[in-house]
Amino acid sequence: MRFMMIVKATTDSEAGVMPSQELIDAMQKYNEELVKAGVLLAADGLQPSSSGIRICYPESGGKAKVVDGPFTEAKEIIAGYTLIEVKSREEAIEWALRMPDPHGFGQGEVELRQVFEPEDLMDNSDSLAKETALRKQVADQKRA
Repeated sequence: MRFMMIVKATTDSEAGVMPSQELIDAMQKYNEELVKAGVLLAADGLQPSSSGIRICYPESGGKAKVVDGPFTEAKEIIAGYTLIEVKSREEAIEWALRMPDPHGFGQGEVELRQVFEPEDLMDNSDSLAKETALRKQVADQKRA
């Protein structure tokens, strides 16, 4: 099962304050542990919402609306993520608890969310087969 550790933004991350070398070192050590355990799928920090773009659908069936950042409520904004594949919810929690304070100032907050697997979302065998083929195509493109 896959879980995403969502690192919430702070006023500093939204202001573009870069992490200290000490925090970078701690995160690299943590990521190395994830790699050695064979559970890391992806991990990235995100630029502040001032460079972000939000696509909104204000009316059902209506045209999409493009809104440029910055966005308000830093605590609702994502500053980064780590995607892991583990055997249980408990293992995901253990890994999340080991993550260093992602902002280094005691302001860090990490939200842990399980990722839907295709079979969790669809019971139509044709749709599931199409999704499986698309995922295989993506994996093949990465290898090429």
